[in-house]
Amino acid sequence: MNIEMAYLLGMICGNGQIQRTSTNTTVSIDIPHKKLQTDEIHDVKLYVKASIADIRAIVEPLVGSGLDFIQNKSSTVLSFNKPNSDYLIREINRFIGNATSHHDINIHEDIFNCTLDERRQFIKGFADVTGYIRRSNVYFKKFEHRVYFEIPHNWQMVIDICNLLKSTDIPVQTIDWAHPNMRDGNLTAYNDGKPSFWKKEHQIKVWANEFTPIGFGIIHKQQALEMFSEELIAGYKALNKDADKKTHKYYWDSKRKSSKVKPPHPGEDDDFIPVTIRGKHFNSWSEIAKELGYVE
Repeated sequence: MNIEMAYLLGMICGNGQIQRTSTNTTVSIDIPHKKLQTDEIHDVKLYVKASIADIRAIVEPLVGSGLDFIQNKSSTVLSFNKPNSDYLIREINRFIGNATSHHDINIHEDIFNCTLDERRQFIKGFADVTGYIRRSNVYFKKFEHRVYFEIPHNWQMVIDICNLLKSTDIPVQTIDWAHPNMRDGNLTAYNDGKPSFWKKEHQIKVWANEFTPIGFGIIHKQQALEMFSEELIAGYKALNKDADKKTHKYYWDSKRKSSKVKPPHPGEDDDFIPVTIRGKHFNSWSEIAKELGYVE
């Protein structure tokens, strides 16, 4: 393991696909353009070109020749093909097992035993393909900026990333679970004839200032993170409050307990939900997180 390998594995776990034949393996990483856009750079060609240059600088020394970037309308696909006997392919397979997609990849336990720098680089690679930060990502106050990570379908990956963040001392502010009790807690969509409204991606949200020790490998996203982090810190300072004391909290440290009881939702038994929590009712995101393994 080294920091380049950790970064690549993070990208694969975030949005990768693996195709295997008897002789070769092709690794493809889809980079959605909406994850690359910031409030300062709106021109697709500009931010995609800049992003590719940043990623290439990190990954190419590891992959070597044969690193391809194919730009589609809504995303750019990074890919490479190597013999199954290649050391890089053997290492990737060691860490992801027989998984073929980010939908069924879990973070290997050895990643949690890597150095702090390697764990941070893994999260950085993951963030570059799943995370974004924009002014619209605020909490209640206009300076309370957050980084969003979008994870479709893979419930275990949400927990794995939260625990990996915890291992680097970065708390999660909240998780917007793709669960009927969270996304349609008052049955508004259900009663409006949209029973599957809640089946979207999961969103992990982290305060901007908390994420700065890791940051983004894509430079213009990193610049946006630094700007929003400074705004958050200055915003709390203007209120005579210490930003670190406001944001560096894990849900189990909070004395506030959710008292709002949500009504039962027919979707609680849906096959989309993992067996371990299927059929159960939840009143808060932290109850789901605790049940699935994001704990103190």
